[in-house]
Amino acid sequence: MTGAEFGDLGRPIARGERFAFATGIECSYPTVLGRDGTERRVDELAKCFHYERWREDLALVRDVGIEVLRYGPPYYRVHLGPGRYDWSFTDEVFAEIQALDLTPIVDLCHFGVPDWAGNFQNPDWPVHLAEFAGAFAARYPWVTLYTPVNEIFVCAKLSGLFGMWNERLRTEEGFVTAIKNLCRANLLAIEKILSVTPTARFVQSESAEYFHEGSHDEDCRRVASFENERRFLSLDLLYAHPVRDDVRDYLRRCGMTDDEHDWFMNQSWGDRIIMGNDFYRRNEQIVLPGGAMEPAGDVYGWYLITRDYFRRYGRPLMHTETNNIGEGEASASRWLWRQFLNVRLMRRDGIPVLGFTWYSLTDQMDWDMALADERNVVNPVGLFDLDRRERPVGSAYRAMIRQLRGQV
Repeated sequence: MTGAEFGDLGRPIARGERFAFATGIECSYPTVLGRDGTERRVDELAKCFHYERWREDLALVRDVGIEVLRYGPPYYRVHLGPGRYDWSFTDEVFAEIQALDLTPIVDLCHFGVPDWAGNFQNPDWPVHLAEFAGAFAARYPWVTLYTPVNEIFVCAKLSGLFGMWNERLRTEEGFVTAIKNLCRANLLAIEKILSVTPTARFVQSESAEYFHEGSHDEDCRRVASFENERRFLSLDLLYAHPVRDDVRDYLRRCGMTDDEHDWFMNQSWGDRIIMGNDFYRRNEQIVLPGGAMEPAGDVYGWYLITRDYFRRYGRPLMHTETNNIGEGEASASRWLWRQFLNVRLMRRDGIPVLGFTWYSLTDQMDWDMALADERNVVNPVGLFDLDRRERPVGSAYRAMIRQLRGQV
């Protein structure tokens, strides 16, 4: 499946039309504050042994019958400084991806930046990422699908608002600065890639969220209403979609100038962006009296929540990420089928859903606490465990692909 095929589906779909079954190799690398008080980088490619077993991992993708792979090179190890790169690892990996005839969706920035670039508060960083994107596209001109910056909304929240990653701020101003820099970096990277690879398409993986009102308390209603608008913010900026008046006022108060806002509203690269909607049980929150929140579980689910996003933007979309973290291995296959049936229902409604992704290929580490500390706890969410033994969900996905390819 090529970038051109992805981009050709901005219309109602027909039964049996080309559909991507995908997986991803978890590649997060934020910096966190360790228990000893020192800052350290959490590199999931290292923690899940991908650097040693990458050939085996790529072979497993092909063995399951998967054609499309979300894959991110270790940006912080490749981009050594302005105009300086170390391509030694990526040259080997991408040669093998090409040899196996896999279609990569390349994540260029996945929750972290190189040490020399600072963090997401750095106003110069977007230009640095665009430079990296252009260099990557020139080196691997056969790559046509990209996610320039993964889960912008999540990254801005955990880095600028929740105090967990990178700059570790807990302010609304920190969040707004992070999200405007992340979105600007994403759009500048798109521009640079298209100057090298005009056929490129972009799959914007983003968390699909919803905030339920837990009572008729005024604070509860106000918080839920605001959060149900703020969840769209990264995509609003990428698609040049006008934000609600109260959100615009919020952006002004938190440091986004009118010129910055107008720059986003007047760009047109959004036409190349396929909407990726990630979904986990934690994506739905219930707002309690007084404005506090707690996870609501799978109430509306991917179908209803993603339909909100589609009605807002009208863009082709893809289910770009899911697993059953925190629920135990026994429920994984049920969660796989539940998510896939949501996708199939949406396609049967004529909405252009281009693919489905179980994330990730192997188990992960410490995502039960969002990588905020290194306890080396294995999260059994992969198609394969960390010894590369197939889990039941891997067998279920293999069977699903074999049975339903060309029939979704």
